Amino acid sequence: MPMSEFYWPVRVYYEDTDAGGVVFYANYLKFFERARTEMLRKHNINQQELLETTGLMFVVRRVHVEYRLPARLDELLDISAKPRLQGRARLVFEQEARRACDQQLLCRAEAEIVCVAAGNMRPQPLPKEILEIVSS
Repeated sequence: MPMSEFYWPVRVYYEDTDAGGVVFYANYLKFFERARTEMLRKHNINQQELLETTGLMFVVRRVHVEYRLPARLDELLDISAKPRLQGRARLVFEQEARRACDQQLLCRAEAEIVCVAAGNMRPQPLPKEILEIVSS
């Protein structure tokens, strides 16, 4: 099954907000990370197993974030993740956070993820099973 755009629901909890009751800006990065992880999980790719069996792991190289509107306590958000291949060792994810009730765009990001060897943190080619999923 090819990786197309993936959606993960996230509820905004008190711990996600600042004193004004809006989502603290850095927490969008956590929401985006969860969506990327759950997308891999949907395709039977467990990052801990990948590390244990191949010595490979993923690291964030770069993130560009654009904040548009605030999310507030108790709102339900749809977090999306859409991957594209960028060379042999990198994936770039286009991601959005939208309010579930009206699909209003709240935050947008582009995250560059690199596959590295855990021992020396040097880039390594993406595993075949991930390449097949992304390339399909």
